[in-house]
Parts: sequence; structure tokens; C-alpha cells
Amino acid sequence: MTNQVDRLISPRGLRRREQLVDAGLALLIEGGWPAVTTRSTAERAGANLGLIHYYLGGLPQLKVAIVERACGLVFGAITTDLLGSGGVKEALDLLRQLLAEPSDNRMSRLTIELIAGAQREPALGDVMRESLAAARAELSGWLSEHLPDAPPGTATLLVAMVDGLLIHRILDPELDVEAVLDAFAAFLAAPPARDRP
Repeated sequence: MTNQVDRLISPRGLRRREQLVDAGLALLIEGGWPAVTTRSTAERAGANLGLIHYYLGGLPQLKVAIVERACGLVFGAITTDLLGSGGVKEALDLLRQLLAEPSDNRMSRLTIELIAGAQREPALGDVMRESLAAARAELSGWLSEHLPDAPPGTATLLVAMVDGLLIHRILDPELDVEAVLDAFAAFLAAPPARDRP
């Protein structure tokens, strides 16, 4: 069977490739990285085992495709929502709403597996770093428009804060999110330390 990874794939082939990635993502959420094998993924997708090599090039590339999809779910959705907000107050209200909702156990498990995979396999870490860098760049552009006096690094702080708060919410559902976001709002309103008397 010829490897089609670097060739044009028909619309039907693209659908089959997406099914394989979806199946791998579902397995990752359910059982972590040990559950993601070529055999289990093919079985879950109802596909021939050889199609993973044919459309993706094998297990390492399947894992990369899964991480790309998962980063879109974990980081992309929040970034898109924040970028769609009309200003800092609206963004903080959005974060309050997001963090007030009960944590989605599936997304929590997915986040943990993404971090674990990135630590074990450099190629997966590269994909996550690129995804986070893209989110920071987009948020930097948004901040320069809506909060032009924000110090450099504010987008990184925002992304890290949201990720950290989501993890803290998983571990401590009683976390006082309001107090954290009030502190962040105060940080955004304060002049940078180098500008203080």
C-alpha cells in the first residue's frame, strides 16, 4: 500500500483520514496515550489497519494529527471566544462564565494527556508549542487593540492563567474564581512596575 501522506487525497480519503483521527482522539480521551494504537484506532474507526499508514504515515503521525485536533478543542475554543469579545470587561465576563461552569471531565482528561504526551514525545510537544504560540500571538494582537498599555507578556500570562485555572478547577471545584479574575483585572489596570514611582 502506498503512503499518501504527502500526496493529494480525494474528498473521500480526507473523510476517512478524519474518521481515523476522530477515533484516535476518542481513544485518547477514554484511555490515555496507551489506548491509542494503530489497531485500536482502526477498529474504532471501522477501518482497515493499513489505512493509518496510507493516510497518516503510521502511529507517530497519527498522534501528531490527534494533538493538532485536540489543541484546537482545548486551546482554540477559548482563544476564539476571547478574540470575539469586544473589550477587556467582556473578556473577563467571558472567563468568569467559562470558569464558573462545571469542568468537562473529557476535556480535563484530554488536557492532562496532551501535557503528558508532550513531555514524552518531542514531536507532540512541538505541535503543542506551536498551538500555544499561535494563541499567544492572536491574543497579543487583540490586547494591542483593546488594552494598548498592557505590558509585554500579558498574552502569555493570560493563556497561562486560563490553563492554570482550568487545572485548578479540576483539582478544586470550590476555587474562588471571582477573586482570581478580580486580581487579574487589577493587574491589567495597574501600571507596569518599571513605570511606578
